[in-house]
Amino acid sequence: MSEPYDPAEEGAQMSFDGRMSYSDYLDLDAILSAQKPLSGAHDEMLFIIQHQTSELWMRLAIHEIAAARLAIRNDQLPPAFKMLARVTRIFEQLNNAWDVLRTMTPSEYTEFRDILGQSSGFQSYQYRQIEYMLGNRNHAMLRPHAHKANILEMLETELATPSLYDEALRLVNRVGVAIPSAVLERDVSQTHQPNDQVEIAWKTVYQNNEDYWDLYQLAEKLVDFEDYFRRWRFNHVTTVERIIGFKRGTGGTGGVSYLRKMLETELFPEIWHVRTQL
Repeated sequence: MSEPYDPAEEGAQMSFDGRMSYSDYLDLDAILSAQKPLSGAHDEMLFIIQHQTSELWMRLAIHEIAAARLAIRNDQLPPAFKMLARVTRIFEQLNNAWDVLRTMTPSEYTEFRDILGQSSGFQSYQYRQIEYMLGNRNHAMLRPHAHKANILEMLETELATPSLYDEALRLVNRVGVAIPSAVLERDVSQTHQPNDQVEIAWKTVYQNNEDYWDLYQLAEKLVDFEDYFRRWRFNHVTTVERIIGFKRGTGGTGGVSYLRKMLETELFPEIWHVRTQL
């Protein structure tokens, strides 16, 4: 019988007194002590970890979207494409997470639902920041964060900053495909409204993709991302309906009815609408 393998024999570090370890670098003591169930229900741990990990993925998405937006502003498209592709993969992970949560049945959720109080996923300020960064700028959704001055200031700052789609349209115009001045000079704190001339601009890009290859790639990267974003919303709806049916959400929303309204939101409308014209 062979002797147990000892990594130290190949030079692996086995003593970490005063040295940086895996746990130290990742601050695992803080992360793994952040799960604090308030009931004795077995499935509450699943519910907590599902949402905490989603928030971690959203933190990375914010990091990547912000960098992609800056890269587009500075005409650095290859890095922007890489970042947008990564955000798409992040939302693929977020989509897969719903499959884990759906292993929880309605009766299991009922065991701890009351202890959630008025807390609800629509109060996630990171999710709100992502929507604002992408251009869905609903000012009413600032109100759930009014009690935290630093969060409110961060979201208001985001509202005053051109969205990812705003920067994409400005790039289209810089490259030589005209975007109306009314669109370029609009109040960026408001949600962009579909514009026929913007749709014509994207049609020009798609019909002349060899001449506007970078813009063509950018459009498809945005479509890829929104595709996965829509899937995430849809999976959210079906998961909620599967677990609570049509009961009101813990935060007071209509639950499934509220989430279904969110399915109608278009982040990059003209890039989708132009497909009918091609």
